[in-house]
Amino acid sequence: MAGAIASRMSFSSLKRKQPKTFTVRIVTMDAEMEFNCEMKWKGKDLFDLVCRTLGLRETWFFGLQYTIKDTVAWLKMDKKVLDHDVSKEEPVTFHFLAKFYPENAEEELVQEITQHLFFLQVKKQILDEKIYCPPEASVLLASYAVQAKYGDYDPSVHKRGFLAQEELLPKRVINLYQMTPEMWEERITAWYAEHRGRARDEAEMEYLKIAQDLEMYGVNYFAIRFTIKPLDKKIDVFKFNSSKLRVNKLILQLCIGNHDLFMRRRKADSLEVQQMKAQAREEKARKQMERQRLAREKQMREEAERTRDELERRLLQMKEEATMANEALMRSEETADLLAEKAQITEEEAKLLAQKAAEAEQEMQRIKATAIRTEEEKRLMEQKVLEAEVLALKMAEESERRAKEADQLKQDLQEAREAERRAKQKLLEIATKPTYPPMNPIPAPLPPDIPSFNLIGDSLSFDFKDTDMKRLSMEIEKEKVEYMEKSKHLQEQLNELKTEIEALKLKERETALDILHNENSDRGGGSSKHNTIKKLTLQSAKSRVAFFEEL
Repeated sequence: MAGAIASRMSFSSLKRKQPKTFTVRIVTMDAEMEFNCEMKWKGKDLFDLVCRTLGLRETWFFGLQYTIKDTVAWLKMDKKVLDHDVSKEEPVTFHFLAKFYPENAEEELVQEITQHLFFLQVKKQILDEKIYCPPEASVLLASYAVQAKYGDYDPSVHKRGFLAQEELLPKRVINLYQMTPEMWEERITAWYAEHRGRARDEAEMEYLKIAQDLEMYGVNYFAIRFTIKPLDKKIDVFKFNSSKLRVNKLILQLCIGNHDLFMRRRKADSLEVQQMKAQAREEKARKQMERQRLAREKQMREEAERTRDELERRLLQMKEEATMANEALMRSEETADLLAEKAQITEEEAKLLAQKAAEAEQEMQRIKATAIRTEEEKRLMEQKVLEAEVLALKMAEESERRAKEADQLKQDLQEAREAERRAKQKLLEIATKPTYPPMNPIPAPLPPDIPSFNLIGDSLSFDFKDTDMKRLSMEIEKEKVEYMEKSKHLQEQLNELKTEIEALKLKERETALDILHNENSDRGGGSSKHNTIKKLTLQSAKSRVAFFEEL
């Protein structure tokens, strides 16, 4: 009895020690996840769990967003999750989104997962018209999005209409021009075909490099009553606030976060960031090697297929030649048989005519030998002799003609047999000709300036030297220079497309953002965001830090 009571008490105490949990749903740009969280968890505990699950290390760009009465808010790291003004209905839903944006995506975004999440979020903001994008730039961005999803353009696979179900352009752009979906697809596909050879991560980075120059990229808008405080203390203070306290707190939170990120960019990279960048460089080099290997294999496979097709073509051609030679041989044999038969008949006819001529000659001699005494008989006999001589002459001429014809037929028979011999010789040459030459593809040697890689089993080990890393850095710098050179060509293409579709624009459908963008373009000036960044860039690092420290 005492033992049973003790066991029940132990079970009850164990049950009390189990922490209470609640369910949380995390929505990313391409997936949904659910977690069981302890009641005491703070925002940082949940945020770290999500980042570990995604394999994300560049955590300073992201946050967990939720909605309160038509206003967005961000989960605070040092505050319990359930202490926020969130719905008590489970599962509690948070959106894992980018909270702060990089100034230069190519330099600041290191991990591929970070680039991919930014790409999906910026793309959605452009399609939802939260970021204004000019029509010509929308077409170019759509072509990079297609490259990221479908890979290299293949006319046999990507046929007309393959983008019919894709959402690639903002509805504002589609409604602004008198263009059919087929016309938009044609222009997107024309640029898509030029992106051949770009991997998914490269296409997504090109998308971000173009999108980061848009006027509304990385900008949050709020309805406020303005008072601004300038740096010059002689000028009157100009402050601003919102009618909602929650919005004021959100603005302050975003300002502090952007200031912290600005200061972080101006400092030397931490050890963790240095390790991530080194790993990213190694991963980029490995992918480059893998792409080169796949390209070589593809080239060898295509060459082998071309060789096979050529051999099949040659084999078919030789078969046709052999068939034609067989037919010619059969015709030659038939002709030779006919000529031989005709020559034999002609020869027999000539012998018969010669025999008849001899009989006529004998008859003439017999008639001459017979003495006919009477004049009448003599006259008749002379007439018969004359007729016999004429007949003998005709028969001799016919015999000579038949003999010549027999000789000609023999000559034709000899030529036919010679043609038959040549046809047989050609058929023998075709039959003995080699069909498939031996193939021994030798893999192309790797370029000498590529770092060496040792592959054992399923594991990869990299042997990078300092000189290799310097060379890789120089190649990256070279790529940047090439990108700047291509930018001019890209701008020319954008201008050409803008001019091409300008005639189809419906002026009455222009939005306020379209009109504002056109006015800025006509004045030749950039957006206020670009002007501010340009001024900050021209200042020294010390003055920029002092500027933000005063905020």
